[in-house]
Amino acid sequence: MFLGIELLLSFSAKRSNAWGFFAHRRINRLAVFTLPPAMMPLYKGNIEFVTEHATDPDKLRYVLKEEGAHHYIDIDHYGIYPWDNLPRKWNEAVQKFSRDSLLTHGIVPWHALQIYYRLEEAFKRNDQSAILKWSAYLGHYVADACVPLHATSNYDGQFTHQKGIHALWESNIPELLADSTFDYWTGKSEFIDHPGNYIWTLVLESGKAADTVLQIQKELLRTFPPSQIYAFTNRNSQLIRSFSPQFVTAYNLRLNGMVERRMLQSIHAISSLWYTAWVNAGQPDLHQLSHKTFSEEEETAFKTLDQQWHGASISDRLHE
Repeated sequence: MFLGIELLLSFSAKRSNAWGFFAHRRINRLAVFTLPPAMMPLYKGNIEFVTEHATDPDKLRYVLKEEGAHHYIDIDHYGIYPWDNLPRKWNEAVQKFSRDSLLTHGIVPWHALQIYYRLEEAFKRNDQSAILKWSAYLGHYVADACVPLHATSNYDGQFTHQKGIHALWESNIPELLADSTFDYWTGKSEFIDHPGNYIWTLVLESGKAADTVLQIQKELLRTFPPSQIYAFTNRNSQLIRSFSPQFVTAYNLRLNGMVERRMLQSIHAISSLWYTAWVNAGQPDLHQLSHKTFSEEEETAFKTLDQQWHGASISDRLHE
């Protein structure tokens, strides 16, 4: 039963749902359209795969104990902005804090960079299946790095009586407002000189914005009519209490477009890192790739992951 999962993991990288499935898929999908013409046939031709598998890393959290640490960093644990006492290089951080301590507080910037290098290597090998898989995965981790509540230990307002704010920011707002009010145009992808520094910049911006995300919601909770804060909605075939559309809209307005900006930043960052990996691999001809279809074992691994996710529970950071 676990052979498929083991194969998937051996083909992938060795915890907190960012953006929600809707936004993760939308972000990866839109990133495709900002790529240069030379990359478009491969990515647009496989846009459904890159879109659908944008959520695989979240599913992995249900079957891999250490996976959750790949999705966040409690950067406030390391002091105050700009957190200069936290080494940006993995080996230096391990030497200073230990691997176990780093995993406890999340390692998204280091893990995202690791996935970037795997994508670059896949381009060098002309391995189409690996390119698509690592592109989908890289999109997920980079988007996670752009979420302020993935860069704080108070990730769901659990320390400030604001439980539910995580899903409010990253899922409720995009699902209610993104397609009707967000301007998705981000401009074309750009070459990134130093991918590691770039990813850390995204994380530092997220950490700096986390207090604002929490403070604005706390102020709104004090002034919003109590009877209009919550509503019951059907989610995943279950009737649950969540924030009302009126509250979601009001919170988004108070944030002054932050969710839209971070979503657009995710799109641009992802496409730029895809592009950078391709350039740094020597700009291989994407019409002349090998391993163009996933093997039967790899396809089985994807299906097994999906089945495991549907039937599993999780003790990790879960916000939806």
